[in-house]
Amino acid sequence: MKDNLNPRREFIRKTGLSVLAGAVVPNIIINKSYGMKKETIIGHGSHRYRVIEGWGNLDPSKNPVNDCHEMVEDARGRLILLTNETKNNVIIYDKSGKLLETWGNSYPGAHGLTISDEGGEEFLYIADNTRSQVIKTDLKGKEIMVLDYPKETGNYDYPRQFVPTETAINPANGDIYIVDGYGKNYVTQYDANGKLIRQFGGSGNTDDTFNCCHGVLVDTRDKANPTLLITDRGHMQYKRFTLDGKYIKTIPTPGSFVCRPVLRGDNIYAAVYRSTSQSYPNSGYITVLDGNDKVVSTPGGTAPEYVGGKLLEQRKDLSFQGFMHPHDVCVDRDENIYVPQWASQKTYPVKLERV
Repeated sequence: MKDNLNPRREFIRKTGLSVLAGAVVPNIIINKSYGMKKETIIGHGSHRYRVIEGWGNLDPSKNPVNDCHEMVEDARGRLILLTNETKNNVIIYDKSGKLLETWGNSYPGAHGLTISDEGGEEFLYIADNTRSQVIKTDLKGKEIMVLDYPKETGNYDYPRQFVPTETAINPANGDIYIVDGYGKNYVTQYDANGKLIRQFGGSGNTDDTFNCCHGVLVDTRDKANPTLLITDRGHMQYKRFTLDGKYIKTIPTPGSFVCRPVLRGDNIYAAVYRSTSQSYPNSGYITVLDGNDKVVSTPGGTAPEYVGGKLLEQRKDLSFQGFMHPHDVCVDRDENIYVPQWASQKTYPVKLERV
């Protein structure tokens, strides 16, 4: 979204307010009834966000959630939430937070959610921890394909050793990448029909291994040379690989346990479910990287600071208590962010409106 399409953002840019270092800024605005009200703005630099109170709250007796693990936007602008509550594993909202539909009651370990446009039709890929499977469905919940544990690789003795956390789809050829972040930390690549191509990674502390490869993305910003961006969450970093599994580089995010990378425009966004420097309960924040793999904003966290080209350790901004273990981000076409959360007392996603 261009600044000239958003008068508030243009005003902030011109007046220099967007470069404030503080993560939480109270602002006074006038509402339609000419009353005064406070709003909360979080983030840094040009990536700052208004916290929208009460967005997407539903009746928990009718549409409950447990852990709100992940969320995606479809081509129609609908927001699709995945929860491991089997009364309604999938909850679909419009942008205002209105409930549109629900489906799914057979995914007790629903964890990863990826959307893929395949020949003009969209499909979902659900990574289920409990079932040790990745399930491809249409947008109505019809199962199209089920990928079981990759027994043929020889790296697994039984299904429960495979605990998939996320998938990514290569838009060029439909290849499917599955990260086994809660299992043996392998990355398994299949073709679009589910035929095994290769497996790489595994648990370890070397450049090409992982301590919880929780999320994966096919990064298409360099159209001539797309790569895989994989979170190495236990080591608090991202790792970049070629599409055939060769290690390229490491991007440290000290202090931040990043969940999965999400691409929107030139930026990579991710939820951080906790920081190393703080107590576990109600931790977490959001992180935004630019095209040079540099953190430029940390909504809900401390301002990113680089010394000698290295990012200093980040942590939760204690003046903002609006997050409880963010697990994913969905960045819509207007660059608003929706934040599903894990272990958050069964609360619905948080909406952050770009300013």
